[in-house]
Amino acid sequence: MTPVLTATRLTQRYGDLIALDGVSVTIGRGESVAIMGASGSGKTTLLHALAAVSAVDAGSISLFVDPTGPPLELVGMTESQRSAVRREHVGFVFQEHLLLPELTALENAALPLLVLGMPRRDADQRAAAWLAALGLAGMEDRRIGQLSGGQAQRVAIARAQVAGAPVVFADEPTGALDSHTSDEVMTALLHATTGQGRSLVVVTHDAGVAARCDRALRMRDGHLTEEGVDAATAAPAPVAAAVPAASTPAFVAPQNSEASR
Repeated sequence: MTPVLTATRLTQRYGDLIALDGVSVTIGRGESVAIMGASGSGKTTLLHALAAVSAVDAGSISLFVDPTGPPLELVGMTESQRSAVRREHVGFVFQEHLLLPELTALENAALPLLVLGMPRRDADQRAAAWLAALGLAGMEDRRIGQLSGGQAQRVAIARAQVAGAPVVFADEPTGALDSHTSDEVMTALLHATTGQGRSLVVVTHDAGVAARCDRALRMRDGHLTEEGVDAATAAPAPVAAAVPAASTPAFVAPQNSEASR
């Protein structure tokens, strides 16, 4: 399995609290991984470290943006360097979607491309294609308050993937949704990521969400385990086949263009 992300012996302390205690993990390209654990176990700290949101005290995080080229080393980067990584190479889906309510669905989805300097017309065209692929055709001009919770999360998924990020991180992406909508959103999220050969890392309390992923890891007291085995020494599980479509439309991801790079 070709890695998209490799973390080695990550350590993070907050005073006397050890949030990450020598955590190591490898995420395969095209793989979906769920991270579970009780509140305070360190799972969100790990997610933020892997996604270049926050720094760690020690360790190494290698992000393989190009599978044929050298990786980016995230540990030791400045905040501005991590911001560039988040803009260009990482997607993020939050529990409460964190979309801008004053913007339309199209404007929210296109925003990452505009930040990267893509012309407005091209950004809108690509964002509209992602919204359509996620079952939101005809809703481009709706503001977030005019969408259901599940529809808003699909806009968030489009925003996370519109720039072609090789890995998407999701923090409790279905936590605020009912079970039926949760299943629909998870199906859309998987099709938008692993279904297109990209990777997905999900923090969740929902065992049903974790069961949809290729692997489930558990955080406890700053340690990461997989099926009772220390994840630092466990061999990565094989990548599962793409999840078949359920209640979402057939997913055809828009192709990247040179303008989106």
